[in-house]
Parts: sequence; structure tokens; C-alpha cells
Amino acid sequence: MLIGQYKHTVDIKKRLALPVKFRTELGTKVIITKGVENCLVVYTEKEWEMMSQKLGNLPISQGEARSFARHLLASAMEAAPDKLGRILIPDYLKEYADLKKNVVICGLSNRLEVWDEQKWTAYTKNAEKGVEEIVSKLGPLGI
Repeated sequence: MLIGQYKHTVDIKKRLALPVKFRTELGTKVIITKGVENCLVVYTEKEWEMMSQKLGNLPISQGEARSFARHLLASAMEAAPDKLGRILIPDYLKEYADLKKNVVICGLSNRLEVWDEQKWTAYTKNAEKGVEEIVSKLGPLGI
């Protein structure tokens, strides 16, 4: 299971080392794409297949569905971690997430998110203020 958060750096060649703890589960190929809130998302091949199927089944008659599918699918790329577990972050994804040198990699059960460290700190600080309200809204979903 992909859980926890880890601080890493993007090197001068735009490579990001994935946490050692996750490498076996991630396998020999991952898919990296834009997320929401200007982070990046890393999927295993299996999870990406399920996600891309769901996106492909969205109704093309709905503008929001088309936009979201484009957001994820058009920005996705395959990456094969090297022997040190590093993947290359292409310029367009690095710019989208405003990644500088220091990043936080968050395990979210079935995927990873990659955040610029300063943005992650600001996001969590803000999100923690409203966690009680969020939990009450998730109650009907069984959480």
C-alpha cells in the first residue's frame, strides 16, 4: 500500500527518486500526470489502466467530463524508473506543479502525489483547519 509522505529533491537533470518503500509496488513502469491543486500524480500501470478506462467512459457530451479527461490523459506520460528508482519529470509537468528542488511525495493508497514542498506545507496548513467540516461531509459516504 502506498502511504506516508517523504521529502525528496528534483535533481538538476529533472529526475526524481521515488521512495525506496514504494519501488517494488510501483513496478518497472509508472504513469505520471497532472493532478488537481497543481500537484503531479504517479500511478502504477494497473491503477492507470483502471483510471483511464473510467475517464474513457465519461460522457463526451458533458464539457466538464471532457475537460477532466483531457487534463489527465493528455498530460500523462510513461516513465521507467532507473536502477536508482529515479524518473524524469518532463518540463511541462514540472512547470504545471511549479516543482523546484524540494518536493514532498505523498502515498495515497493507490497512487502517489508529488508536491512542491512549500505548496504542500501551505496546502496542509489550510486543509487541517477545515478537517472537522470535511469529515462531517464525508459521513454519508461511509467514512
